[in-house]
Amino acid sequence: MEKIYTYIVSHNERLKDILTQYLAEFPQLSVVGNIEDLSTLYNEVSSLNASILFTDMEYADISVTSKIFQDSPNCRIIAITENPNVSFIVNAVRSGVREILAYPLIRSEVSDVVGRVLTSLSAKNIEQSKCKMITLFSNKGGIGKTSIASNLALELAQITKENVALIDLNFQFGDITTFMDLHPTFDISYIFDNLNKLNKDFLLSSMEKYKNTCLYVLADTPFLRNAKTISPKQIAKFFEILKESFSYVVIDTDASFDAKTVTTLDYSDIVFLVTIVNLPALRNCQRCLELFSKLGYDDDKVQILINRFMENDEITQDDVEKLLKKKVYWKIPNNYFAHMAAINKGVLLSELNPESNVAQSYKELAMHVSDSVFSTALINKFVPDSEKRLSNILEM
Repeated sequence: MEKIYTYIVSHNERLKDILTQYLAEFPQLSVVGNIEDLSTLYNEVSSLNASILFTDMEYADISVTSKIFQDSPNCRIIAITENPNVSFIVNAVRSGVREILAYPLIRSEVSDVVGRVLTSLSAKNIEQSKCKMITLFSNKGGIGKTSIASNLALELAQITKENVALIDLNFQFGDITTFMDLHPTFDISYIFDNLNKLNKDFLLSSMEKYKNTCLYVLADTPFLRNAKTISPKQIAKFFEILKESFSYVVIDTDASFDAKTVTTLDYSDIVFLVTIVNLPALRNCQRCLELFSKLGYDDDKVQILINRFMENDEITQDDVEKLLKKKVYWKIPNNYFAHMAAINKGVLLSELNPESNVAQSYKELAMHVSDSVFSTALINKFVPDSEKRLSNILEM
């Protein structure tokens, strides 16, 4: 078995001695001697197919883990801290940490964490984690769903460095390829025509990779008659393959509540119900929430996302939450000129104007979506019940 190089970054000699002793029970690990120069550490880790990094957060700046995470996705980062509070956990997860050990170290906890990390490293040559499927929905057109789906998918790919699928299931008026200036060889009807031989390799080869990123795009069919032949059963099978092939799937749907759309919503882990702040849109949003309740969707699955939000609007966020009887999950700020400039140039906001308020909002939304799986697990493990307030975490 190939050895997995393991690094310990700390000035605490006792911590390093104890951790080295605990790691000796894992013969597949090769613990490297102390590396003082962090740039040397970065270069070594970047050259390896798989590695583990124990980082004493009393010594190493969190920006170091962030840089290693961005450029070496097959390095598993384990943070060690005396104070694993909510703020630390959220910031650590955003910097690539996926496991946390409290100091002083306990042998059984170290063994459990290392066991999980080794399992993740050995599974199918470091296959990505369980897929999260995110669907953008509104029963009202023209409120920016496609722009949100496209920008969110790209930010997820850039932040996580994992394969992300962007699927255009707006069978009537799909615009994703226009927004991204793509001219794909295949569209979704090709996938469904070959559903019997669909697997990960076939899927990846049939989708359009967006520039030099981990984002794969599947366009809608240009012919409405092709869409009419696609059944909910076929869509369900398609989603099963998608979830085996990608870490994140972002879906843009049309505005109808037909069987294909309901199947998509059923398979989704998160449904972003998109609205803007005016009374007709909010009334439509109300009706959607009532229908989702009848479909049996729980509160965590369906989240309110406000697009084109203005702080000084006559209708406030509090008004929206009172009307809908539900908290707003996210607000995308109104920036008409930035959006239109990106659309007209066929690029996404992070490429054209990354410093704009709306581009930053998409990035923060993607960070939260990707963080939440890991943050929730770590917070539940370390933080007392009195501090486990997800609303506080979201606002950091």
